[in-house]
Amino acid sequence: MPSLKEYRDRITSVKSTKKITSAMKMVAASKLKKAQDRAEASQPYAKAIAGILARVTKSMGDCEHGPKMLVGTGRDKTHLLIVVTADRGLCGGFNGNLVKRAREEAHNLIADGKDVKIICIGRKAKDLLKRDMGEYIVASYAELGDKGLISYKDAEAIVEYIIDKFDSDSFDVCTLIYNEFKNVLVQKPAVQQLIPFTLSEESAKDVEEDSLDMQSYEFEPDEDVILEKLLPRNLGMQIFRALLDSAAGEQAARMTAMDNATRNAGDMINELSVQYNRARQAYITKELIEIISGAEAV
Repeated sequence: MPSLKEYRDRITSVKSTKKITSAMKMVAASKLKKAQDRAEASQPYAKAIAGILARVTKSMGDCEHGPKMLVGTGRDKTHLLIVVTADRGLCGGFNGNLVKRAREEAHNLIADGKDVKIICIGRKAKDLLKRDMGEYIVASYAELGDKGLISYKDAEAIVEYIIDKFDSDSFDVCTLIYNEFKNVLVQKPAVQQLIPFTLSEESAKDVEEDSLDMQSYEFEPDEDVILEKLLPRNLGMQIFRALLDSAAGEQAARMTAMDNATRNAGDMINELSVQYNRARQAYITKELIEIISGAEAV
């Protein structure tokens, strides 16, 4: 049975941990509001540019002679996976669930005989993947943004690298894997193909609804010229949105995790206090028995 001093030391230690987790929860909550606002502000533009591309692509009809980022290389051999995580931990299963989803995607492609390359965005992506998939990692980015604030320039640097590799036929298909920010309590791993450009279910539905009005549109310049300009912008915008979603989701996950940790620490303190009081009572009772026994012996 632990001594009273051991109980007191453990209670003090848990109280210190509780103060830390409580402070981290408040810091995450203060950062969450700004990150959430930025993530939600990017949604309309990202959806709008995807919708425009969907309509232009629909207007073209036959896309076999369209831009390379639309039609692809004509092969399906090499797949580039962009995995977006946080730079830091202590945010529950935020990073672990995303990396698990990325591993599943990579293993499925390898099982189908495909070549896989991985770009890691966020320190945790590289740390968790390098153990068993380090040979597939071709580039990594960490500590993006000034003081944690992601800017479009951060996405542009990644886009330039991707386009350069695509132009040199280093890969055939590019897929983005990130945590989609649903709300404060839900951050869901999402998989989105970026190259060749494909319509999302939402964009395809919008195009079908507007199909009757498409005949009244005339595009100038030609559709292929518009796509040449918009496809790289869409690539940058989708990656930028993923970075913002990941930043907001990280703070939300950390706030939830630290709140749970603070509650658990409080429960542990209560349980240890009960055990300490029982041990103290038993110690006092033992001393009284010894004193009484000694008095009777005299």
